[in-house]
Amino acid sequence: MDTRVIKYFLTVAQTNNITHAAQQLHITQPTLSRQMIDLEKELGVTLFDRKQRRMALTSEGVLFQQRASTILSLLDQTKQELQNTAEELTGVLNIGCVVSRVSKFVMQIVSSFQKKYPNVSFNLYDGNGDLLRQRLDSGLEDFAVLIEPVEAAKYNFIELPVHEQWGLIVKSADPLAKKQAITKSDLYKIPLIAPTRNIVRDEISDVLKLDQTKLNIMATNNLPSNAYELLKAGNYYMLGIEGIVNSFHDPELTFIPFSPHKETGHVLAWRKNTVVTPVMEKFLQEFADLTEKF
Repeated sequence: MDTRVIKYFLTVAQTNNITHAAQQLHITQPTLSRQMIDLEKELGVTLFDRKQRRMALTSEGVLFQQRASTILSLLDQTKQELQNTAEELTGVLNIGCVVSRVSKFVMQIVSSFQKKYPNVSFNLYDGNGDLLRQRLDSGLEDFAVLIEPVEAAKYNFIELPVHEQWGLIVKSADPLAKKQAITKSDLYKIPLIAPTRNIVRDEISDVLKLDQTKLNIMATNNLPSNAYELLKAGNYYMLGIEGIVNSFHDPELTFIPFSPHKETGHVLAWRKNTVVTPVMEKFLQEFADLTEKF
């Protein structure tokens, strides 16, 4: 499949109009129409719903649009990586990172690396662990900074010297905010916002000896931003890490640790059985060196 045709397809998908797309691409409308028909024949599916001069994507077309964008992005990145020379390191690094106190640590390393190699650029992506692992597995990320636990059999990883306490995030004016620690009996009495990941809820339950059937979970969240707004808007309490409160710098919120204590670490992970590019290799070296000095 010619990458030129893929670019043609993406332009038609973006404009929803064969005439406008042909004008942008500086080719004739019949030529572009024929290219799209040939592409559909090659794939064996209908990519466009051709009604009233609009080229709306079918469900198959939406899937191909997603994959086509990824393919072109990876091709562009690969071209840049192949142009690296011993004298000058160039390229793009894609890094996904969880939202926690580890962000400051990782961004300091990114900044230090870019000062040494100014021709290397970064694509940074925030997400929760499940989403970042999916992006890592699909090749959209070169590295992912994750909260433990991590599947050791699936990824290579470096342990980071950054740890987080788990606890309860409450409004500072709430009576619970005066407590030194939160126990399971406290959690049974209140409406909760809990992490989406079952593995996280299970780990918290194991440490606190919780019966999850007794919890009143009113909402779940994968990233803290919307849950933060919900917490402030109503009568809710959020299970989370201390770094969430630190990142918002909001005096109206208070973090109270669990008792028994629950702490988790972070790792920098990358796929096993994948080609490590020169840029990735150099970044890993710098990351490992700076981590040891921390």
